[in-house]
Amino acid sequence: VSETEMLRVHQWREPVDYAAAYDVQKRVWSETLSGDGPDALLALVHPPTYTIGKSGRIENLLLSREELERRGLTLFFTDRGGDITYHGPGQLVVYPIIDLRRRGKDVHRYIDDLEEAIIRTLGDFSVAAHRDERHVGVWVGAETSSAEKIAAIGVRVSRWVTMHGLALNVDPVMEHFSFINPCGIVDRGVTSLARLLSREVSLEEVTERLVAHFAEVFDSEIEWVVESAPELAVA
Repeated sequence: VSETEMLRVHQWREPVDYAAAYDVQKRVWSETLSGDGPDALLALVHPPTYTIGKSGRIENLLLSREELERRGLTLFFTDRGGDITYHGPGQLVVYPIIDLRRRGKDVHRYIDDLEEAIIRTLGDFSVAAHRDERHVGVWVGAETSSAEKIAAIGVRVSRWVTMHGLALNVDPVMEHFSFINPCGIVDRGVTSLARLLSREVSLEEVTERLVAHFAEVFDSEIEWVVESAPELAVA
């Protein structure tokens, strides 16, 4: 990028319903596509939710619809890439709305840059993380079948503007991952920052570090917007 781009970070303090967040994504995507708005990040937490991407298989959800309802879990079919993913309290979800027309129209580099921002963030907490050549996302532990996923990535790129994004496990309810084959992968585990560090970790601190590293990797100036629109927050 020849000059530093503006990056507007929309942050919600309260959990945001998945459908409401998707509506915001579409609105910001339209603004970015038309040039009416800068690149943006939506930083938030969802209530307990499973989402299935375009290449996903319902068989990777290991609970019945009745059991989902009983446990207060919701299910959405969505238009990102990838298979089934869990979102919930204690997990930082970041949706970058980035105009790749200004960034070389390179989707593989974009995914690589998302992983790099996460790896640098985890490094701030003395956690060594890495990529996996066969599976998108960020992993910790030996680079073998014993590696555990700590961050999932699933994106959609339409007309060279991105949607959806990444989910970093800070301190979520780990049991909720046992009800799915995360990302369709059956032979790998899932972990969290709190589990690795054996202590509580502030979601706020992780958000600040991730946004800072995102701005470094994407050569952007940050503008924070704390959102509190009542119609978006759920109890």
